[in-house]
Amino acid sequence: MKQEAKTTTGAPTTLWDRTRQLATQEILETALRLFTEQGYDETTIAQIAREAGVSQRTLFRYFGTKEDLLGGDQDRFGQVLTDTISAQPADVGVWEALRAGIAAVLSLHDSRERALERFHLLHNTASLRAGWLEKRLRFQEDLLPLVEARMDAAGGSADARARAMIATAFACLDAASMTWVANDGRGDIMDLYDECLAAVRG
Repeated sequence: MKQEAKTTTGAPTTLWDRTRQLATQEILETALRLFTEQGYDETTIAQIAREAGVSQRTLFRYFGTKEDLLGGDQDRFGQVLTDTISAQPADVGVWEALRAGIAAVLSLHDSRERALERFHLLHNTASLRAGWLEKRLRFQEDLLPLVEARMDAAGGSADARARAMIATAFACLDAASMTWVANDGRGDIMDLYDECLAAVRG
């Protein structure tokens, strides 16, 4: 669920902040509509800016890359993932901590409908898929020390086991989101994630 936006200090936003939020939301909605209607690769930055009623310079001030227009800053997703896992109590196991991180990232979507559109584009656009895989590998490296710290020291290489668990969690997220898209958004992604993980662990 989206919360009323606040500044980093927790204070209510200013008029300038709210104006910026409205502008970024309009740009995001315009971009997602065009991506859905005519394809991600076929949609240009110039077209998005024109239809959103802003200059290309303004658009790039809010969004660093065309990929960010799919639904936000991917680096922010990675930060939420690591922050959430780091914040889990010490007695929380690896699988539970990874699940909490994934659930936190999924909650960043502003609505179920928008999430479905974004996942559909992600799984059906080669360039987006390639970009996601590249970022996923970076996220996995960022998570490695956090996961290793939660693992017991008994048996084998902690590094190898941690990598395998992180890769499995991301693979289950992929399988869950692909199934969710194929089912036209029926059900809950986290329920599907749990099913996928249970199948692997079982």
